[in-house]
Amino acid sequence: MIIITNPIQIAHEIDIIHSLFENGLELLHIRKPDFSSTEMRLFLSKINSEYRSQLVLHSHHQLAEEFEINRIHFTEKARIEIAEESLKKWKAKGFKSSTSIHKMADFEKLSDAFDYAFFGPVFESISKPEYVSGIDFKKELNLRKNNKTALIALGGITSATIKTALEYGFDDVALLGTIWNSENPIENFKKCKKTDLSY
Repeated sequence: MIIITNPIQIAHEIDIIHSLFENGLELLHIRKPDFSSTEMRLFLSKINSEYRSQLVLHSHHQLAEEFEINRIHFTEKARIEIAEESLKKWKAKGFKSSTSIHKMADFEKLSDAFDYAFFGPVFESISKPEYVSGIDFKKELNLRKNNKTALIALGGITSATIKTALEYGFDDVALLGTIWNSENPIENFKKCKKTDLSY
């Protein structure tokens, strides 16, 4: 199970991040699109070093080696712009890479340099109300050919929708709104984790 940070800073965020890891979070995607390199460096420096192997950088990839982070994410735009040779260089250095997609056709064409890809919104987005895809995921995933790259469900993922997403054929789920739009993010995470484990 993956969690993506709120794009903007929120109160007690670092404490919540530490609690999430203490409660079994596997991977945390650091997505702060408006952060400068200095702001990102400061944010990363506040996260306990023991969790750095579980962090994924969405931007300012040049900070990865400085903070001993070995996972990076490429937005759809960045993926389109980056050369295959550059992706292979990251992989050769021991980095794991992920990306975002919105069409199954794009997933099938993904380079095998990507370990997994976010696909969504699967359900109506919590962080962006009324943002839906209209894709028949059960049908689309039934025709899936790319099994080299894991497919991660994103958008509207809650303890109530995890089972459905996994039944569609997704390999795992990513949480965003259900954590950061909640009054009790840790309890929500525990509920989601319980559902994921019981599937």
